[in-house]
Amino acid sequence: MISQRQLFLQYLAQTSESPIQLEVEKAEGIYLFDPKGKKYIDLISGISVSNVGHRHPNVLKAIQNQLDKYLHLMVYGEYIQSPQVKLAKLLAANLPPKLNNTYFVNSGSEAIEVALKLAKRFTGKSEIIAFKNAYHGSTAGALSILGDESFKRSFRPLLPDIKFLNFNNFDELKKISKKTSCVIIEPIQAEAGVILPKVNYLNELRKQCTNNHALLVFDEVQTGFGRTGSLFAFEQYKTIPDVLVIAKGIAGGMPLGAVISSKEILDSFKTNPMLGHITTFGGHPVSCAAGIATLNTLLNDNLIKLVNQKSELFKKLLKHKLIKEVRGKGLLLAVELTNKSILHRVIQNAMKKGIIIDWFLFNNAFRIAPPLIITEEEIQIACNSIIESLNEV
Repeated sequence: MISQRQLFLQYLAQTSESPIQLEVEKAEGIYLFDPKGKKYIDLISGISVSNVGHRHPNVLKAIQNQLDKYLHLMVYGEYIQSPQVKLAKLLAANLPPKLNNTYFVNSGSEAIEVALKLAKRFTGKSEIIAFKNAYHGSTAGALSILGDESFKRSFRPLLPDIKFLNFNNFDELKKISKKTSCVIIEPIQAEAGVILPKVNYLNELRKQCTNNHALLVFDEVQTGFGRTGSLFAFEQYKTIPDVLVIAKGIAGGMPLGAVISSKEILDSFKTNPMLGHITTFGGHPVSCAAGIATLNTLLNDNLIKLVNQKSELFKKLLKHKLIKEVRGKGLLLAVELTNKSILHRVIQNAMKKGIIIDWFLFNNAFRIAPPLIITEEEIQIACNSIIESLNEV
């Protein structure tokens, strides 16, 4: 009999020569289970997606309730659909006043595409400034602003008129000019290995954008929804963007993304041309219902308030001669090793012990970004296994 593994390799397009090939039968809370019942602690949340854990009861209930009403009805933006309206209102209530209007899409990559188009349409300018070692997705537009040439060399030509700055370099902010339509940045660089902004860096970036009538776009696809110890990371740096891009943790494991800005800016898509962006499944009612439940869970269950305490416990327990540094914000942590050559062996060893960790695209570190519901006891168990994995390496 042909195994699921063989069928996976035969019929599903692969993204690398060595996919992880962990077969998952069930997921619950912070755990994944394989067909033999082996339990794994998920320390990456599907890459910052399952912030409230896998199959959170509130999310499941919201999904079931919406299934009993309707699924897809019409392309985004034409019909009044209660889940979309309620989620947009809830987001606005928990964001600064000028971030009061939401365009729902399918994913983070699509949200980035929308943001780039929006900046060009609203400002009438074409230059886009992004950052080295930044990751924003892998669609053509998102790839154009990805800050690593090796990932996009084979797909050129991409979008023209893109400039790249070094993150945390104050002097280079002077390159923002009257020609700039937008500056797009992760307030905390994720795939670079969780690089935090220097004091006042984002504030200075905000000033330069304002002075040059360029939109400031924050990509909070990985850092949003409580991941860094506040609902959104920008809150901790007291810098408000013109456009906020979100996805991943927004809907408790359901596919959803969004671009949030002012009504004035997003109204640009209504004319010249009309239908400035079109998406069939964006804002799917089931995903939006899950989003409402997810956001309410984060706001009402004290999950975000405990993030920093749990973060400090990880940092305290992850001490080893092979660990150079544990850095990050909240439950988005990078554990950098002293020797790059052992990184993947450590990850593989940890998985054998039932611990799922992962690597970053642009750094010699492994990722720790568990569901926010993880307990201190579970953190202790996970860290002990990681230390054992390091010892074996």
